[in-house]
Amino acid sequence: MSVQYKVGKRIQELRLKAGLSQEALAFKADLDRTYLCSVENGKRNISIINLEKLAKALDISLKQLFDTPSFTRHISPKSKG
Repeated sequence: MSVQYKVGKRIQELRLKAGLSQEALAFKADLDRTYLCSVENGKRNISIINLEKLAKALDISLKQLFDTPSFTRHISPKSKG
């Protein structure tokens, strides 16, 4: 699963949780609705600036945007030896 897809699905999840349409979120974030649609579908490599716009429009921090199991890496500790 690509990182673009994971980011898009997370944005979609947060948008739906906030009860916003794509059009409403795009307007709040000052982005085009078709751009947001392509981001949610994992077809765009979204910039950090636009991630920040979306986080602000959703009233969350960037940390909260990525605070989900799909972005958590489980790294096993190195063995001592």
